[in-house]
Amino acid sequence: MKAAGVNPADWKTREGRFGKHHALPKEMGFEASGIVTAVGDDVSGFSIGDAVLGAVAEEFGGIAEHAVLAAARTVQKPEIVSFADAAVLPVAGATAYDLTHQIELEPGQTMLIIGSGGGVGLIAAQIGRVHKFTVIGVGSASKQHLITSTGAAFVLSGEGAADRVRAIASDGVDLILDLVGGEVLREFATLVKNPKNIVSAADAATATDLGGAGLVRTAESLAKITGVVEYGLVDPHVVQQFALVDARTAVAVVESGHATGKVVVTP
Repeated sequence: MKAAGVNPADWKTREGRFGKHHALPKEMGFEASGIVTAVGDDVSGFSIGDAVLGAVAEEFGGIAEHAVLAAARTVQKPEIVSFADAAVLPVAGATAYDLTHQIELEPGQTMLIIGSGGGVGLIAAQIGRVHKFTVIGVGSASKQHLITSTGAAFVLSGEGAADRVRAIASDGVDLILDLVGGEVLREFATLVKNPKNIVSAADAATATDLGGAGLVRTAESLAKITGVVEYGLVDPHVVQQFALVDARTAVAVVESGHATGKVVVTP
């Protein structure tokens, strides 16, 4: 392992929020990049010595000196992409790619991202910029500079946020990408022109109840977002790197909600 991405799912796993699907004790870390040192008997397309990035196999963890990756969710790492940047693509990058492609928009149409200050939201906003969408990002005041750096219009989260979006997009929005869920999603749902254009990575049940859908993950998203990063169209925004012995601190930074970009652990 050369780098492992740290995500909210890590501290939620530690808290036992995923129940039997991630029974404790369990290693932490859902994504990693590194050098192949062994290949499973039924695996093709990878060789010892390859630089790769991918999702960690079930029952294993990426925050370790060695990680086991799921071959079906692993791709070759482009030479120009750093191991740190590569490590945050299997979760945040692939999720953002699928979110922004589940409903196809035309250039100039408006995409609203609820919770745009996190890793997924920042990548989604940049993808929107690549496609020439009008992007509105909802987030906390501490994330304003980060959100606007993607080219998105910033809207402060909290009470009255939907009205603040309406002041920017008086005719409503064409697509809502949700990373928060619950009552927050319900509040913003009134802004979308077509309820079918609500996609949630956080609360599929509420999105479906509102007429939209949960996120549909695709097999090709990791390779696609890796290519986008390779060509310099998207910056994964890795801002903090911690040594393996400081993994506890890395997870705490993500749990605090105040990270201004992606956090990785390196051996």
